[in-house]
Amino acid sequence: MFTGIVTDLGTVREIQPLGDGNDMRIVIGTSPAFLADPAPAVIGASIACSGCCLTAVQLGGDWFAIDASAESLSKTTLGRLAPGSRINLERSLRMGDELGGHLVSGHVDGVAEVLSAVPENGSVRWRFRLPEHLAPFVAAKGSVAIDGVSLTVNEVDGAVFGVNVIPHTAAVTTFGTLQPGGHVNIEIDTLARYVARLVSFQGLSARGEVA
Repeated sequence: MFTGIVTDLGTVREIQPLGDGNDMRIVIGTSPAFLADPAPAVIGASIACSGCCLTAVQLGGDWFAIDASAESLSKTTLGRLAPGSRINLERSLRMGDELGGHLVSGHVDGVAEVLSAVPENGSVRWRFRLPEHLAPFVAAKGSVAIDGVSLTVNEVDGAVFGVNVIPHTAAVTTFGTLQPGGHVNIEIDTLARYVARLVSFQGLSARGEVA
């Protein structure tokens, strides 16, 4: 589990094809402090990479490597990465840690398109278009993880939603280089997922389809 509070910006150093090129090993440069704090990272550690929970399979002093399957590459923005790409990084949550954002599993639900970025007072209003099947799960004043960043939804219009990003968040995440026309990983709030599941079962029960 994670909190959606990015603690380092990594850089893709190398992409190595695996399994006849269907899978990829991605080498990500980071700071030694990120890998050392709050405890030294180990092989097998879970690290959120722009919202995707991935397993460290190799470690160096200022880098780590993860393996991404063809499924992950096709269902997230991982397949769009290239050497030099920036990645939001977060180490996994430990019992007793401060929950600064919201509970994030690192299981990406889909990819959204970046529509616009408009200055609004001291922040920037970013708007995104969701895949239609995710639209019902995003609500105004609810939480959403965008490329692993925990944010509050400020507006919703069908499959389009908006969030405000303050300068600090832009400076320490990939929002600083994100552009309209780009794509981001989306993880809906876990609570919304379970509420939708409950409602669907209640509907089946009302129709007598659940014993």
